[in-house]
Amino acid sequence: MDPVIVVGAGPVGLALALSLARLDVPCVVLDEAPGAIDPRPARTVVLRPDTTAFLERLGCGPALASAGTRWTAWRSVRRRRLLERVEFGPEELLPGSAVSSGSPGAPGAPGAPGALVSAASLGSLASLGSPASLGPSVSPASPVSPVHVPQHALARALRTALAAQPGVRIVAGSRLDELRQDEYGVSAHTRGANGAWWRASYLVGCDGPRSTVRKLLEVRFPGRTAVERHAVAALRTELPWPGEALLHRSPARQGGGGSGGEVTARPLPGGVWRLDWLLPPGRDLVTPDALVARIRDSLAVWAAEAGGWAGAGTWAGAGAGPASGSGSSAGAGPGSSSGSGGKGGGRGGPHVPAVPPYELLDTGVHTVHHRLARRWRRGRAFLAGDAAHLLGALGTQGLDEGLRDAENLAWKLALAWHQGASEALLDSYQAERRGAVTARLRAADRALPLLRDGERGGRWRAVLPGAARGHTAMLTDGHLGRGPLGAPPAYARSPLAPAVDPSCAMTVGTEVGAPVADVPVTASDGSQVPLRTRLGRGLLVVLVAPGTGVWDRRHWKSAGLMPRLSKTVDALPMPAEVLVAESYPGAVAHTVLVVRPDGHLVTAMGGVRPAELYACAEAVRGGGGDAGSGGPGDGSKGGPAGGMGDGVRDGSRAAGPVGPVGRAEGAAAFDGVERARAETGAGAGADSGLGAGAGAGNGAGPGPGNGVGAGSEGPFAHPARPDDGPEPAEGAASPQADRGTARDVTEAEVRSGGGTGR
Repeated sequence: MDPVIVVGAGPVGLALALSLARLDVPCVVLDEAPGAIDPRPARTVVLRPDTTAFLERLGCGPALASAGTRWTAWRSVRRRRLLERVEFGPEELLPGSAVSSGSPGAPGAPGAPGALVSAASLGSLASLGSPASLGPSVSPASPVSPVHVPQHALARALRTALAAQPGVRIVAGSRLDELRQDEYGVSAHTRGANGAWWRASYLVGCDGPRSTVRKLLEVRFPGRTAVERHAVAALRTELPWPGEALLHRSPARQGGGGSGGEVTARPLPGGVWRLDWLLPPGRDLVTPDALVARIRDSLAVWAAEAGGWAGAGTWAGAGAGPASGSGSSAGAGPGSSSGSGGKGGGRGGPHVPAVPPYELLDTGVHTVHHRLARRWRRGRAFLAGDAAHLLGALGTQGLDEGLRDAENLAWKLALAWHQGASEALLDSYQAERRGAVTARLRAADRALPLLRDGERGGRWRAVLPGAARGHTAMLTDGHLGRGPLGAPPAYARSPLAPAVDPSCAMTVGTEVGAPVADVPVTASDGSQVPLRTRLGRGLLVVLVAPGTGVWDRRHWKSAGLMPRLSKTVDALPMPAEVLVAESYPGAVAHTVLVVRPDGHLVTAMGGVRPAELYACAEAVRGGGGDAGSGGPGDGSKGGPAGGMGDGVRDGSRAAGPVGPVGRAEGAAAFDGVERARAETGAGAGADSGLGAGAGAGNGAGPGPGNGVGAGSEGPFAHPARPDDGPEPAEGAASPQADRGTARDVTEAEVRSGGGTGR
């Protein structure tokens, strides 16, 4: 069978290709870039525990351990008062984690991991010098820290892991310009040094905000432009809270000039910090001098506020001389001005706090857009990552959602490739993932007026006691992956959910459709591992059996329910594995959990029920594999049945380009969705006054949009309207240049070889 084509070699595309390769599905990755990875210290990503575990399963654990860091705590501060402090668990308490954290205190001790401290009685920021000053822990929970890692390090780790997989090919310098679909597969044409026609069973567009795949599929991308803008700097310095991340709202300004704004400081390995300043609305340029002033102001304020706790002499020797903070350095980002790198620091005057020494490595301006593609599937073509959605306001992470797209889609495409799949299975990707991202965008859309509208937010703070604390808690949720803004999604209404007899269903601590808890389990080979390390290859059937941990495997495999359960699982219509857990939150003995390959709970039932287990597996695979998969329909209504059920057709085809395909005359040219908009700033990095290229993080979004859906529910609370307007231009390219076509052709046309392509 033909390979799967992944368009785009960013973290999402590489993770999807690596997931498919580990499931024995051949892949071709078409990369428009030349293949070199541009290091940008200010372009970093924050990975939640579930996406970190996904990357570790793909073999990126060692790279995350060396290039990423876990935070020891998170501080939420407003002006000079600490509103919340969350301490994270130590490395040895994080099952399966390969990423090191800082040095935590002893569990149960004051300031121990898991302490969730409300600082109503803790006084000023300066009182937080010693962990002992924090008082007893309020909450015994031990949350897991996110992982903060430079994006170029993550991409390099994924490429290294992918290079070790057979059947995968990355083709650099390949720009997609045409797509054709039929009931058996997809034909894609690329131009450039490796220009050719490529044949695939499925194609996934992971090619970013200006996705060529999305445009060739004629899928609109409505939403809101420039929801937030941040000035970003990566610098090497020493801050008063080593290893801890900070959200500082309305910080005091240097020299006593009032307060305002918002800044986050997040550590990276090697004494490097990423600082983000929320910029006021508008498109004013951020000059190098203005950014250096922000850096010096923030560092001076933190040094003054925490002077007592930093200890005498910690920042002594900050250096006399002018407080310029500018200079030239090879560490500056591509295109940065001379003020974007160098070393700063200096003593202030009699009324100006001293600025600790720092080395500025990289800068940028990160513009956040909120957009959502109308469709994520058309026939055998799919969208994932920034090609399908853009988000990132209020601390949310777009890459997290992109990696969840990849994890959700990989096992479904693998099942379709090996066994054939129903339309229900393939359509479930859009139903689940688009629904989850829609909910995330809607939550952000509702919170933004309260958190970012100065006049309205001020009224709420004046009327409601504690409103400022609640607003900070919402931001903390977004940054730490909690609540509607950040928690991993649940697919409670998935089309793959089975109809379970209430008489046999059991209630456990995880809701149906939600991610399962990462409890220790025993595998059939006797190894004891975290549950999440077994995800990705098939169903997991977990038996909760207290006491089995002390038994020899030879005994418990042949005792009690195990023989019947093993026989039942062997007869399921899709790959599955039996695991045994000593306990599971909320589950009684002999509860059987059915877990999807991406870690979401299908159901929990009491005892071994062969008929119900079979029905669950049948539902998860979309109701059967003999209905064909992915005709030229639009995905939501289903296309004609394919011929892939037996997986025999063209089984010997190698992963590579096919012969030229004749282009039929009169093919409908792609219409006006590539028209350039009149507004400026549509190109990557156009907002940056520092010449920092694409900016930091995932900020290289599309240009100005239409701002649809200004109602109380926001643009993602209702179906997009047909007057969503054109899509943004691609950089400075001519709006009429290199238009592609997207149409359906017959299998005879694809195999005719009549013509020379382009």
